[in-house]
Amino acid sequence: MDNRIQNSRISDLLVGQPVSTPVQPGKVSDGPDFAAILQDKLKVSGHAQTRMQSRNIELGQAEWNRVLEGVDRAAAKGAKESLVLVDNAALVVSIKNRTVITAVDQEHLKENVFTNIDSAVIV
Repeated sequence: MDNRIQNSRISDLLVGQPVSTPVQPGKVSDGPDFAAILQDKLKVSGHAQTRMQSRNIELGQAEWNRVLEGVDRAAAKGAKESLVLVDNAALVVSIKNRTVITAVDQEHLKENVFTNIDSAVIV
């Protein structure tokens, strides 16, 4: 099963970036591959990817870093399912699985009731 992140905005950020290769002992890497780092720290479910694309939710590297910080803070407090608010989007994240479950844009925030969450993080 392919678990790579399919978010087009992340793909756009990677255009022109060096391809990550395994670092051999004694050699210095040119820098981290952002998508690989995000993949290791936070997954985006297929449902969330679809919602992000259909609602034109685009998060850049800085926004994803803030989301990751929010997930870490929620985990430190013992949260299981969190609503993470970042700029004009809301992400429901399984803290235990470190997976974005769904995403909602600002336009749809007014209409939504978020259930089955035990915390909210504003980043």
